[in-house]
Amino acid sequence: MSYSRSEAKAWAKENWRGACNVVMPSFTSDLKTLNEAGIRHDVRRNIELGFWGALLVSECGTTFDEYRRFMEIAIDEAKGRHHLLVHGTFDTREEIIEAAKAGEELGASGLLLGHPNSFYPETEDELYAHIAKVSAHTDLAVSLFVTSQMNLGRLHTSGYPPNVLVRAADIENVVAVKYEVGRPGIAGDLEVWKLLRDKNILFSDPLEAHSPLTVEMFGMQWMGTSNYEYWGSAVPQYFDLLLKGEYEKAMEIYWRINPARQARVAVQATVVGGNFIHRYLWKYQGWLQGYNGGRIRQPAMKLTDAQMRQVREGLVKSGFDIADESPADFYRSRNPD
Repeated sequence: MSYSRSEAKAWAKENWRGACNVVMPSFTSDLKTLNEAGIRHDVRRNIELGFWGALLVSECGTTFDEYRRFMEIAIDEAKGRHHLLVHGTFDTREEIIEAAKAGEELGASGLLLGHPNSFYPETEDELYAHIAKVSAHTDLAVSLFVTSQMNLGRLHTSGYPPNVLVRAADIENVVAVKYEVGRPGIAGDLEVWKLLRDKNILFSDPLEAHSPLTVEMFGMQWMGTSNYEYWGSAVPQYFDLLLKGEYEKAMEIYWRINPARQARVAVQATVVGGNFIHRYLWKYQGWLQGYNGGRIRQPAMKLTDAQMRQVREGLVKSGFDIADESPADFYRSRNPD
């Protein structure tokens, strides 16, 4: 690690700047083991496209030992050129802590802290205690993962209790909040930003369509995490322009990719209610932009030809030069074993 626990907030303020997408593990064709060549390919592609870094996704069917190896391969390939985050969503809190400790040893830049699917806090104190306990057992910079999939509407109608975020912001190594609840609209963004603006932590709304507003009005400097690789280099390019104050140039790119943005929103609407990210769809969207692609393990939503056509056509309408490859090539991957 290039910072100490006590330096985490200041280090993140200086170094967490840019768009953070995701890298998913790649597997061999028989799904028995990790495909190291595919993982390294994706890290190189991520760097090439200009991303600040990536979340190393833990929700593609890897065992715990495989996830540690996934981190090891990705961090080794990055060689300090790229920031990689541990995905803190495992079956138990103990596994989250163990993954965070492994990330410290390997050189990860931080931890995106969620909670196990079976965790069912009945009070705000229980939720805060979970955050505090994990954060106390790692020196990694922690970004809080605030999403509707956590099923916390019983604690606050926005989808996540703001009071917990205010309390957690005072934890020494909590450096950011990834806020994606409070929909429809972004009144929740405004409220949470106002609550946290004097807490010395970063605010991130990962919905890139909001970024022209959140950068200008809330000073958002780090955006993540989501599958921005669907748009190739466009999101890190226009986000960087927004940070530099070059609004008009940024908006040229922003509107150019809008047909693909609309296609993405439309296809995601077909899986609403599953409380499950369509990782196969995300993997395919990355493959269209030169990522490895390939099979992932269950549990995963099935990917249909109609969904593949829809997101591919959105890119074509946005002016991307997308290779005329068969969907079957996606499952074979760019680095077949």
